[in-house]
Amino acid sequence: MSFTQVPIQIDAQLKALLQPEMAAVLAGGHRFNLPGNMVWHAWGPEAAPTFVLMHGGSGSWTHWIRNIAPLLADGYRVLAIDLPGFGDSDPPLKGGDADALVEPLHQAWQHMRCHDNNSFMGFSFGGMTAALWLAAYPQDAQTLVLVGAPGFGLASPHRIPLKGWRHLPTPELQAKAHRHNLLGLMLHDEAHLDDLAMRLHVLNVVRDRMTRRRLSSTPVLVAAMPKIKCPVHVIYGEFDALYLDRLPEVEVMFKQLTPHLVSWQQVKGMGHWVQYENPIEFQRALNHTLKLA
Repeated sequence: MSFTQVPIQIDAQLKALLQPEMAAVLAGGHRFNLPGNMVWHAWGPEAAPTFVLMHGGSGSWTHWIRNIAPLLADGYRVLAIDLPGFGDSDPPLKGGDADALVEPLHQAWQHMRCHDNNSFMGFSFGGMTAALWLAAYPQDAQTLVLVGAPGFGLASPHRIPLKGWRHLPTPELQAKAHRHNLLGLMLHDEAHLDDLAMRLHVLNVVRDRMTRRRLSSTPVLVAAMPKIKCPVHVIYGEFDALYLDRLPEVEVMFKQLTPHLVSWQQVKGMGHWVQYENPIEFQRALNHTLKLA
């Protein structure tokens, strides 16, 4: 099957909020439109060891916008996916949750894979998706990094309910709901809710076509983790809203269920979207995992 490759185009308002150096790095990549209208974004040489990045729910590749340049600087090729049903990718033909993405992602990977030195890194919903993918196709990656992954059937009693926004009549009211949701789920420190985070979030949530997802609240990873054959690394923010005050239980479950678990790390003082909230400390944690691989 054929696919198209074009330079990456970044939303003008988003680009204006980026540091010039970061904007230049991101603009140097390419966008691949794969069969099924699935969109992948690529940076770096094909021969380099590769990180495949999978974003969280209601997101797109921009959930990783602060992490691509550091990975490139460390010598990696970076592939950031708009998962089916999010960003600019069409929904899967069947199903409306993470399990429906495994087969189309595996098929797309046959077009983008260049060698056998590949790491999958998934954030939140994307971590759950990556785990299901490698449980079904263990040969597709040599390392798995899970960031803020749900799927253990646990809930925090301190979880703040999110607010609907699509029905609100004005942009101002919608922006207020977006701020509430970002602070309720994604970010721990309000000082980190900057204009870039807001713009990314607004651009992403309006393109979410998978709004009836429910697997993340079930113990779906309990079945998946024992099937994964590659080394597994886990990173959470200390104050991840999904498991606030329950991360010790999540750690125990990972260690019980994951035969090839290599590392478990928490980034101090950060929330769920840890790789955005503190990209420097996140990269430090990631580099630690890679030294152990």
